[in-house]
Amino acid sequence: MADFLMPALGADMETGTVVQWLVEPGARVKPGDVVAVVETHKGAIDVECFLDGVIGDLVPVGERLPVGAVLARVMETGGKPAVSVKASKSAVSAVAQPASPPLGREAAAPRTGQSTPVNPRRKVSPAARQRALQIGLDPDALSGTGVDGAVVLGDVERAGRRPRSVAAPAAAASAAHRGSFDPVQMRQAIASAMARSKREIPHYYLSSTVDFDAAQAWLQAWNRDRDPVHRLLPAVLLLKATALALCEVPQFNGFCEGGVFRPGVGIHVGWATALRGGGLVAPAIHGADGRSPAELMEAMRDLVQRARAGGLRSSELTDPTVTVTSLGDRGAESVLGVIYPPQVAIIGFGRVVERPWVVDGQIVARRLVNLSLAADHRTSDGHLGGQLLAAIQQHLQSPETL
Repeated sequence: MADFLMPALGADMETGTVVQWLVEPGARVKPGDVVAVVETHKGAIDVECFLDGVIGDLVPVGERLPVGAVLARVMETGGKPAVSVKASKSAVSAVAQPASPPLGREAAAPRTGQSTPVNPRRKVSPAARQRALQIGLDPDALSGTGVDGAVVLGDVERAGRRPRSVAAPAAAASAAHRGSFDPVQMRQAIASAMARSKREIPHYYLSSTVDFDAAQAWLQAWNRDRDPVHRLLPAVLLLKATALALCEVPQFNGFCEGGVFRPGVGIHVGWATALRGGGLVAPAIHGADGRSPAELMEAMRDLVQRARAGGLRSSELTDPTVTVTSLGDRGAESVLGVIYPPQVAIIGFGRVVERPWVVDGQIVARRLVNLSLAADHRTSDGHLGGQLLAAIQQHLQSPETL
């Protein structure tokens, strides 16, 4: 038997509660399959399994367990141990157990009769998912009329007008977990993680003012003949410039483990997202350096919508290699972030402002943005940090190459 463990969905997570199983004993799973919904202080998260095999015992729904506790056991067909294909920094690798102890915090015999029925995952558009949660429907339980059976907004509206079945309260209860969180608990968790960061990580800070005029002109030209839904925000160029700069200065893209730097596999930028009602998450945009600005814009919209509605995946919370925070049009002019362990850097952008600027000896009005870096002195120093800021600035001066 191999153990599927409660993942650490960020440095600020200590426990999680299984609120729904999306598989049942005997089901075959493969790497990347979403198998459970776990409620944390960040809301309900879709948890992926990185084992290849057949589901055995499951902990009962409602169990609140610490990070690293056994959630399920997985056996490959024929009695061979399941194989883990991913070594995650946030979960212990599954190992064969000659004698399997009981699951759950109480070390009781598995209560398989209490497992919830399997609830197959469907393709659901972001708008449909958000509307379903608003009216108390489980979007994954609806029939879809979109491409490949995807649930679209019209399917949700039609389902909302139909009389509720006796199963509706259970579906609504499951859906209610989506996007919900305790703001007090989240603030406490954030405070704990940030206090640990400031206590254990020797921060140093750098900042630079960047001329954003060329980037703004390129954006205006791009957006001029496009519908609002296809237009780009300045944050997209900031994100792409950062991702490309990290390719050139990779010492800030990774993790500090045991005082030693471990490079990240890919550039997976954690995009800091404010939640409605307070709180903050920074899920990953995977492979940000290889995406076009239009692809990044689509990914950002999707990520922010799912973060606020409750539809993030565990992989998006466990593998960001660096964090970027952008305060947007209504934010402050600058930000000095706190590193999210075990990452080694956080990059911040203030809002774009118009200020006097010297160009070729002349004072002119320019759009400027403050760029900041908070970095871990155990893995880099100010000289290297200056190179990263210079690389970001250089890419923003040539927006047509992003």
